[in-house]
Amino acid sequence: MATSNHHSWQDPATIDRMLDADTWAVVGLADHPQRTAYTIAELLQERGKKIVPVHPVFAEPDAPTVLGEKGYPALADIPFAVDVVDVFRRSEAAGEFADQAVEIGARGVWFQLGVVDAAAFERATAAGVPMVMDACPAIEWSRRRR
Repeated sequence: MATSNHHSWQDPATIDRMLDADTWAVVGLADHPQRTAYTIAELLQERGKKIVPVHPVFAEPDAPTVLGEKGYPALADIPFAVDVVDVFRRSEAAGEFADQAVEIGARGVWFQLGVVDAAAFERATAAGVPMVMDACPAIEWSRRRR
């Protein structure tokens, strides 16, 4: 198995493909405008993306609606296809969501700035699901979409 490095999990072509994706499940998104997950989800909407709030601390049907979109307590509860699973969790808790993204057939996984799990990267990419780690869509858009 190849060793992951910073460059492989921030591959520009992979980042560009994910930024072009339409449906983003945002793990950890709640109705808290001061939180980064909220501001990034808002940016995704402004860019024409469909966001899907996923907040695992809630049980069905109590997952909150955020930014006008129905929330779900788990990725597996989303009744339609997801292009990218964007994970706002600490590194030690994020890997399970990469695994769940693979299970639901997501087309990509994105771990936010500061979130790194090399073993999860290896599992997801070995399963054919591209993954980006330690990156922010807002920053990447500003670099590539001027």
